Amino acid sequence: MRVTVQPDKSEEPGSIAIPARILVDTLKTFPDIPVSFQIDLDSLMIELNAGEGKYKLSGHKAEEYPRTPSLDETTAITIDSNLMAQAINKTIFATGNDELRLVLSGIFCELSPDDVVFVATDAHKLVRYRRTDLKSTSSVAFILPKKPMNLLKNILTGLEAPVVIEYNKTNAFFSFSNTHLVCRLIDGKYPNYDAVIPKDNPNKLIIDRHALLTTIRRVAIFANQSTHQVRCKVTGQELLLSAEDVDFSNEAKERLSCSYTGEDMEIGFNSKFLLEMLNNIDTNEIMLEMSTPSRAGILTPVNNDNKEEDILMLVMPVMLNK
Repeated sequence: MRVTVQPDKSEEPGSIAIPARILVDTLKTFPDIPVSFQIDLDSLMIELNAGEGKYKLSGHKAEEYPRTPSLDETTAITIDSNLMAQAINKTIFATGNDELRLVLSGIFCELSPDDVVFVATDAHKLVRYRRTDLKSTSSVAFILPKKPMNLLKNILTGLEAPVVIEYNKTNAFFSFSNTHLVCRLIDGKYPNYDAVIPKDNPNKLIIDRHALLTTIRRVAIFANQSTHQVRCKVTGQELLLSAEDVDFSNEAKERLSCSYTGEDMEIGFNSKFLLEMLNNIDTNEIMLEMSTPSRAGILTPVNNDNKEEDILMLVMPVMLNK
């Protein structure tokens, strides 16, 4: 990442690499006061003056600092900063941590002349975030790594500026305001996520999102702390949520009214996954679509005000103990 700032006063030009941790930890402790640096490029000593304090530390040769990758044969697309932050926020929680399946640890970005799609999955849950108000001149796909996307999300939140994304086969370059971020793309083929999304889901449950969220949060306290299993039993227009931990004789049950069409069914989910998903949907109501207790459930927002946003969340069921 490269950030350009304008100093209040500078004398001779020069460059030096400063140890980041000691510099940041020191700057964090200062109030809003001027800070001056005196740098000796021969001895690589840095003197930092702020208020009544004087601090010395040693730097490194600027020539030894890693070089920024060059922009070769790139294609560009411009995205609003809030939209980019939203896309990362809605997907990054579903990325995996398995180092053996590196492609699942990033956000899959699919650009086309019709829309832009962001996908994340860890094989237990999946999020597909589509924007129809974003378009690319050509069809291309790449995998963005999680760590730089977290950095980008934190900087872009609340920032009003267009983000220019330039990409080639190996790197992605993000430019906005006075900041430039370069990240290496994850090399590999992303799995066919569309194939795992069940298309025929006759059982549809519509329920208040906040009520479901708070109920799962309560019931999950009594679930087994290794499986986090919550049992969902739908009969008529009623949803019964229950959890138990046999080892400690803990048990919880709670009923919720809902709107349901389909056959009565009982299905188990990991409560942690459900909570993450419900926290990343903004509408008052959500729809849970299901086919059988052994197939994935699909969460979608109901009456989304933004017609150009299409979000789908998939969660795999867990086997219920009879």
